[in-house]
Amino acid sequence: MQTRRSFLKTSAALGAGTLILQAGIVRGQNTPNEKLNCAFFGAGGRAAANRAGAAGQNCYALCDTNRETLENVAKDYPDAIKTTDWRTIVNDPKIDVVFVTTAEHHHALASIAAMKAGKSVYTEKPLARTIQEARIMQDLYKERRGKIATQMGTQIHATENYRRAVEYVRAGAVGKIKEAHVWCSRTIRPIGPEFLPEQPIPDHIDWDVWLGPAPMRPFNIDYVNNGCLNWHRRWDFGTGVLGDMGSHLVDLAYWALELDRPYEVSCEAPEPDRLATPPWQIATWKHAPRKTCSEYTNGEIKLVWYHGPEGMKRRSDLLQPMVGDDTTINDWGIGVAFIGEKGLVVSDYGKVLLSPKSQFESYKIDPFIPSSLGHYEEFFVAAKGGPESLCNFDYSGRLIENNLLGNLAHRAGNVTLPWDPVKFTTGNADADKFLKSDYEYRKGWDFVNE
Repeated sequence: MQTRRSFLKTSAALGAGTLILQAGIVRGQNTPNEKLNCAFFGAGGRAAANRAGAAGQNCYALCDTNRETLENVAKDYPDAIKTTDWRTIVNDPKIDVVFVTTAEHHHALASIAAMKAGKSVYTEKPLARTIQEARIMQDLYKERRGKIATQMGTQIHATENYRRAVEYVRAGAVGKIKEAHVWCSRTIRPIGPEFLPEQPIPDHIDWDVWLGPAPMRPFNIDYVNNGCLNWHRRWDFGTGVLGDMGSHLVDLAYWALELDRPYEVSCEAPEPDRLATPPWQIATWKHAPRKTCSEYTNGEIKLVWYHGPEGMKRRSDLLQPMVGDDTTINDWGIGVAFIGEKGLVVSDYGKVLLSPKSQFESYKIDPFIPSSLGHYEEFFVAAKGGPESLCNFDYSGRLIENNLLGNLAHRAGNVTLPWDPVKFTTGNADADKFLKSDYEYRKGWDFVNE
């Protein structure tokens, strides 16, 4: 069984770093009480939660392609700089921190530009639209580690419930883990035609900037409305359910099992659509054994993702016989199941189940993962010179790279592919063309290749 002591020895960045924070020790030239100048790229929707998370800092700049949203939010920050184009302020030397809460196809480009400008960066999920973008974000952060902080918006990572699930896995509660199954019941609505009917561009919408790197098309508000539940349906703008919700849910498996990069990926889904992300999908990754995880894993790890109606059916067909009467898997709209030698650990955002219940009624564990300071507080302490945040771009970049490989296997024809992360190739030309963007970034937006 893994103890608190052994966990902290093998997970210094997670455990010891958090303990240092709790002790109030902060490195660097900044002090804990010093306010940081924050720029918010995207002012509406999810940005409201991020501004609340940054309430103790200074709102220095606001950016949104909807001028009405921008003006409305700016009423609470009368001194903040306002712009519809984040490119006009990303190099401002007074900005310490950038929050990227834009449409998904801007996430990586804005983050890359901000890191190159020396800013600490908090980016909503999914971190990137392509595997190339994800790798560049990892590399840029690692080059600047200790000089900037980064964090992906996986707020659930900071909760106590996820910590309990990780502890059960790492303590060997159900024996050594051989598989992890992850799911989300969401599906993808049909997108309609490639180009929606042209509408007049409202005066308050900066359409050219909203499109950003994506191919030019006539304006229609239905490209924009309803946020990520709309954007992630189209490959031009998003990454589907796997890229979006996988950032939250695969995170638990990645964390608990200390996964790195897979060596193989495969996918089952409907026939690939050139325009639309899949309504259901089953992606499978194989991860090589890691010596640091030998206490609680059983060699190679198989990681499986399911979404949509067909995905939910296959998940239930597999897992329901394993849990028996302990729970009804169909009641779990989202979740992660770790399959061990002696049973299962099943978790979602708010609960954890050990199955078979009859064997675990008296099972006790002393929590050994220190509580988070809070998802945002971790980031700000890191930005002021303290230990790096848990969902920094090294960790979260590898996580989204894993997920996007599942999309790549789908787009290449629902195939099985090897993955060589060092040579950055699957060895399959039809698949490798999706490692990078499937369209050329429009002029003025190619921050990837600069």
